[in-house]
Amino acid sequence: MKTHTVGQQLHFEKHLLGGSSQSLKLAFIIDPLPTLKAYKDSSIAMMRAAEKHGHDVHTIDCATLCWRRPEANHPNGVFGEAVHMHLRPDDHDWYRETGRTWMPLTNFDAVIMRKDPPFDFEFLTATWLLERAEAAGVRVFNRPRALRDHSEKIAISEFNQFTPTTLVARDAHQLQHFIDEQRDVILKPLDGMGGSQIFRVHRNDPNRNVILETLTHNGTRTVMAQRYLPEISAGDKRILLIAGQPVPFCLARIPKAGETRGNLAVGGTGVAQDLSPHDLEIAHALGPILFKRGLMLVGLDVIGTHLTEINVTSPTCMVEIRQQTGFDAAGAFITAIEHACGIA
Repeated sequence: MKTHTVGQQLHFEKHLLGGSSQSLKLAFIIDPLPTLKAYKDSSIAMMRAAEKHGHDVHTIDCATLCWRRPEANHPNGVFGEAVHMHLRPDDHDWYRETGRTWMPLTNFDAVIMRKDPPFDFEFLTATWLLERAEAAGVRVFNRPRALRDHSEKIAISEFNQFTPTTLVARDAHQLQHFIDEQRDVILKPLDGMGGSQIFRVHRNDPNRNVILETLTHNGTRTVMAQRYLPEISAGDKRILLIAGQPVPFCLARIPKAGETRGNLAVGGTGVAQDLSPHDLEIAHALGPILFKRGLMLVGLDVIGTHLTEINVTSPTCMVEIRQQTGFDAAGAFITAIEHACGIA
């Protein structure tokens, strides 16, 4: 498997025109450093890969992003508190801070937006600020407008040929009718992540009314309902797209006993697998379209043969795929950034 994987890695990076001896100054916009878990965090894997490629790595807590009109003695435009990082292999003590200063985003060759959901007003505000940085010439991945335009749940509605039977609504009558019609459904909020607030509801579930009332906040919040897919028992597959190209392995997140959610955050087990022919069909259909819109990194969620979500904010599973297959998706992503910056 390792020899085969090395070949796939080289083939994949050849598609991205990888390989560079030039150094980039990179900023990763992320959640507070103490909240990150190095043993599984794809953002940390990317930062380690960037440093291994010889690049200068900084992090910016999304909460420190600011904009100020140009004025003497102050940073111009969009700026934030940049922490200069030295990455370490120890997952329990994974970095050293080697400097900290308020810095305009125009100082960086590329900015990688990796703030986790929820996609709330603060996340939306960050995309507005990053779009102003883009207007000043900053390369931002994924592009702020693309983040706003692609709801991770509703974006699947553009690709009906791959999706399960789905309803997006907040009207109780429509949701109740959908449950009656489909008999066994999954209900989830549009802004959740990691399996949070996902419910499986049967037609005869005595709690269906209260579940709908709770999820929709009594009809004031839109939710997604999808026909339950029994193929979830074989895993909720995360397929990564980098610069429009599918990583050759997915991570099937298999629910633990008694669960209908495969998310790793709620106890699912991740098993790396080769992409199936249908997985590749979905990936090749969506990859070029999403990349053209400015989505450098995308995580497709597929159950059986059905596309259930398109993750664009902070797709994960790079660490598990590398541990089980040797394929370095984080390194491939940095290669794609090098190409986008014109040094590959």
